[in-house]
Amino acid sequence: MQDVERFRKRAIFQHWWIVACSLLLGLTGLFLFLSWVSPAAWWGWSRLVHRIAAVGFVGIPVIYFILNPKSTLEWLKEAFTWNKEDLGWLQAAPSYYFGGPEEDMPPQDRSNTGQKLWMLVVVITSVVFVITGFIMWFFQGSIPQGAYQAMVLLHDIAFIAGGTMLLVHIALAAFHPRMSEAMRSMTTGKATVDYVKTHHGKWYERIAAEK
Repeated sequence: MQDVERFRKRAIFQHWWIVACSLLLGLTGLFLFLSWVSPAAWWGWSRLVHRIAAVGFVGIPVIYFILNPKSTLEWLKEAFTWNKEDLGWLQAAPSYYFGGPEEDMPPQDRSNTGQKLWMLVVVITSVVFVITGFIMWFFQGSIPQGAYQAMVLLHDIAFIAGGTMLLVHIALAAFHPRMSEAMRSMTTGKATVDYVKTHHGKWYERIAAEK
């Protein structure tokens, strides 16, 4: 069966790198949050691993942006561009994910509305993580205690929101029968024409017209 290229190797590498860093950050952050449960913080090692993972979490996307500014900006534009078809997707999604008719879903672009929602969560929580994490790391003794605690609270809220959506994202990609090719496309870079037509119809029509 004919395949369509969904992602390039560099995008796949960045995706899995961020996944790995996110899991490390989540695990070590949880240990830090529960540091009162000895030895949850690994006697200080979890903080070190957390900071190393944070550098990786920020560093690779920055390098990717420097090397691929056009595709990065297109990705950001897609995440923040919403229309009536996205609203229709949100309305039809509950039925669809529990086995409802696929034809009820409005045609989608390169990323469907659910993916765009995840992209927004990634962008917003990442900004919160970077700002609050930077302040907590380098200015702990230089700002009022109340301001520092506010940074901790915002960091924790972003962790809860981002972590919850990450679990949903993983569960859908790994286990939902209608999303099986989403995982394949993020490992091989390719998806079948049938999958792209049904899940990203608008995008398929556009790239087909360009050939």
